[in-house]
Amino acid sequence: MATVTNAAPAARGGAEVYEYDLIKWFTVASIVWGVIGMLVGVYIASELAWPALNAGVPEITFGRLRPVHTNLVIFGFGGNALIATSFYVVQRTCQARLWGSSSVHHTLFWLWQLILVVGVASLVAGHSQSREYAEFPLAIDVLILIAWTAYFAIYFGTILRRSQPHIYVANWFYLAFILATAILHLFNNLQIPYSLWGSYSVFSGTQDAMTQWWYGHNVVGFILTVGFLGMMYYFVPKQAGRPVYSYRLSIVHFWALSFLYMWVGAHHLHWTALPDWVSTLAAAFSILLLLPSWGGMINGIMTLSGAWEKLRTDPIILFLITALAFYGMSTFEGPMLSLKSVNALSHYTDWTIGHVHSGALGWVAMITIGSFYHLVPRLWGKPLHSTRLVFVHFWLATIGIVLYIVALWVAGVGQGLMLRAFDQYGNLAYTFVETVAFLHIPYVVRALGGAIFLVGFVLMAYNFYRTIFADERLTEKERGVEVATA
Repeated sequence: MATVTNAAPAARGGAEVYEYDLIKWFTVASIVWGVIGMLVGVYIASELAWPALNAGVPEITFGRLRPVHTNLVIFGFGGNALIATSFYVVQRTCQARLWGSSSVHHTLFWLWQLILVVGVASLVAGHSQSREYAEFPLAIDVLILIAWTAYFAIYFGTILRRSQPHIYVANWFYLAFILATAILHLFNNLQIPYSLWGSYSVFSGTQDAMTQWWYGHNVVGFILTVGFLGMMYYFVPKQAGRPVYSYRLSIVHFWALSFLYMWVGAHHLHWTALPDWVSTLAAAFSILLLLPSWGGMINGIMTLSGAWEKLRTDPIILFLITALAFYGMSTFEGPMLSLKSVNALSHYTDWTIGHVHSGALGWVAMITIGSFYHLVPRLWGKPLHSTRLVFVHFWLATIGIVLYIVALWVAGVGQGLMLRAFDQYGNLAYTFVETVAFLHIPYVVRALGGAIFLVGFVLMAYNFYRTIFADERLTEKERGVEVATA
């Protein structure tokens, strides 16, 4: 037996060294884009509370910056995080070096960052497809397709050259997220260009809306849920030092989500020109999603069985388990909001925004942050600079999320009730302006919650900076280096 640093047994003889440099780049990029995207989010939240902040400048108005925020958080922070963690997980679970040459790897990295830079610049300049989570112009969409094809080739090529016969379940989730996102992106961006930055959808009317929300909800379903579940199924057991609670349940979780999610997008189109049977079918599948979602949440949390004391001593576990709690809450709230009676009150109000952010901040950001706290010391081979700062970050993040989503729940329910209220003569009891005035205090609290969350995120970036540039090194055992037969 010989200890191989950062290595795994090769399927074809000899030892192969894992590709960690690329993962480092994507990890750093995720954190940088996360800071920028969340900073934009806090700014536009503040604009809603104090509209004068836009100073009458078109490029910094809410309408221009809102898609900048969503795209940077989803594809900048989330996209880079998913690529980084998936490349780390697939190498370690398949015990094979990342497929492809160094030039292919770095082309993917720089192309993805170029897409984000040019895409954001186009949105600020006012060029948008006006499609939720797909605002980037068609020219950028073509680059995304090229980058995503390279991502799939690298990831799937690594699975094909694995030295382990079994494909661990985290890779199933990552692979489903990659394939589903490719299909969604391709069909939702079938466009006819009329200029370099402008295009029209090949669909129109109700069909266009249906295609958009088939895409829009499945961005949430496959990128922000299935992709990050791949992250959860690796990093929760690794950090807990326990096997996943039920491997069989994880497989049921995978197939149920993969089948059900594709059908639910039409619940965003209740009470529209969409045929009633289509939105009813979407609501039914949305309710069914509760079962596998909660099964996955329970599976993740119960992985800590026998190690519950780590909740008191390990702040990384706190992030991961709290993320699963928010995943359970969001996946209960989502099916409830898909019911037509509830949807009539909630859908065009800030309640929906609160729901999205309970998932985006509570689930996506928290599981990513916990995974990064596990990953960064091992990538750079150095102990984390400060565990105490991780605890501080956890409480800042949790308080920020609670303030944010509670403020928007209050705002949304208040909006819905005010807009549906009638006086004794059958007239609307409140004007639209009165509902806007009511929102001021919730919007102030929302901006405060977002700012607190951002402070915690910046604290994490500082902790990582001090970690990366420290002189102390981890031992091979602390890094989790595998022992391979040379």
